[in-house]
Amino acid sequence: MIALKLLKKYIIDSQIFVSLMGTLLATFFMLEQNTFRFPTFFLIFLTYFSGYIYTKYQYSKKLPFILAICFVIGVICSLLIIKNHNIDRLYKWVIICFLGLLYNSFFLKLYIRNIPLLKIFYVGLVWGLMNAWLSFPIFNFPIFIISFIFITALVLPFDIRDMNKDKVLTFPQIIGVKKTKILASFLVVLSVVLAYFYLSPSYFIAFLFASLPTITLIYFSENYRPDYYFSLIVESCSGLPFLFLMIMKYF
Repeated sequence: MIALKLLKKYIIDSQIFVSLMGTLLATFFMLEQNTFRFPTFFLIFLTYFSGYIYTKYQYSKKLPFILAICFVIGVICSLLIIKNHNIDRLYKWVIICFLGLLYNSFFLKLYIRNIPLLKIFYVGLVWGLMNAWLSFPIFNFPIFIISFIFITALVLPFDIRDMNKDKVLTFPQIIGVKKTKILASFLVVLSVVLAYFYLSPSYFIAFLFASLPTITLIYFSENYRPDYYFSLIVESCSGLPFLFLMIMKYF
């Protein structure tokens, strides 16, 4: 129990875990395209990290400290891009950061998260752009659509978790929990079908293996589950393709 509390405080609540899982999904696709570079890995991780800590803590007393961290991270990311990439990559990064601000920012009267039903698709869009646009010299549409569909599916269990406290209409509130699970599972299967056509065989197999526990976790998603079920276990699904790829490669 103590270990779980420490894990939640320093890894989950700090947003390190979700940032790492997002980065591992991007890494999976970069390896598939043979474009992996450590500067890009760190760029993606820092971008996720700054975005998630800003979203989580923007209404807290820690906001000045969080803004200072985000500023420092922004400088580091800019230097990473300037030294290791090109000006086009910098433009992509700025656009994605801007899209992140539109998702949920205290200074906006209306932001994306408050638009009914749009949240899940918007999160899928931003993650898809991270995986298929920021990660590569040119936009990779197949990887974008696979990422978009897979991540959209993974957001739905979180809507199930929050269905009794969300002030904005979500899929579980409209169509119910059971149909939301069916929708999420269908999206995962659809992403696997697309992966079959567009990913190389070993990467498709890793993605297929990752889909099985993902669908299982979606099936058992209920709003009475403890928070770590979603923020730790379900969140880890985005890192599973990379994990299964490493297992297949080294074991």
